Parts: sequence; structure tokens; C-alpha cells
Amino acid sequence: MAPAAAHGLVVFRFPEGISNACPLLQFPSRAASASPSVLAASAPRMGNDENRAGGSGGPATSVIAKVKPKTKRPNLYRVLILNDDYTPMEFVVHVLEKFFQKDVEAATKIMLHVHHHGIGECGIFTYEIAETKVTQVMDFARKHQHPLQCVMEKK
Repeated sequence: MAPAAAHGLVVFRFPEGISNACPLLQFPSRAASASPSVLAASAPRMGNDENRAGGSGGPATSVIAKVKPKTKRPNLYRVLILNDDYTPMEFVVHVLEKFFQKDVEAATKIMLHVHHHGIGECGIFTYEIAETKVTQVMDFARKHQHPLQCVMEKK
């Protein structure tokens, strides 16, 4: 790519201390040999230049657009119930209804999956919610003297 002077352009930079102002202003090269009043008349004007005498003597201002940071989706965790030989099936169904808002059919299906495969997924939640659900289930099982195990794992 050819330098700016080869294309008949002169590049003006903003004074030091002004950050994120307009990137660069470009003027025709004949403006470099013109008098300051001609330069001021041919220069693009910024929003607050109307009240300025001469228009090109003071520091320039610019609009800084705020960039919204991308929010990262939270990690999700699976809440799992483990099978044991002592907890009644009806209790597991009750736990699924009470803490995971499952209807009777969905709770029974999960309970049978746990019974046949040894483990079953109750739901997928963010870390804090999954941790709370595991604690609630474990406390409820202990309160009713059942050895039911509930764990969470990162999805």
C-alpha cells in the first residue's frame, strides 16, 4: 500500500493526552501549504466547534461508545440420585416431586431408571442451585432415616 502522501493526503494526529478521539483526520495535501484560516474553513467540524473562534486551536472531543462486555453463560451441573438397597421407591418418587418439581409419571420414570441403572439424573442447574438441591435431598433423607445419596457433577 502506498504512503498517504502518495495519494495526496496529509494525516493530522490529535495532541497527546487525548485518548480514543477520532482515529485520524485526513485533509487534501494542498491544505498543508494553505494558510491557517483556509485550513480552518476546509476542516471537518466537530459537534462543539460552532462556538469556537478559529475552530482548530483547542483540543478536540469525541464520542466514546461503550462496549458491553459479553456475559459468559454459567457452568451447568447435573444433580444425580444414586441407587441403594434400603431407600423405598416411594420415598425417591416423593423426593423427586418435592425438590425437583416432577410430576408422578416423570418421578416414577426417573426412580425406575435409578433402580435399574444405579444412577439417575434429577435435573440440570447452575452451581449454587445444584448444590442447594443436593443438600436439601441429603438432609431430607437423613431426617427420614434413609441412606439415599444425591450428588452433582459438572455437565
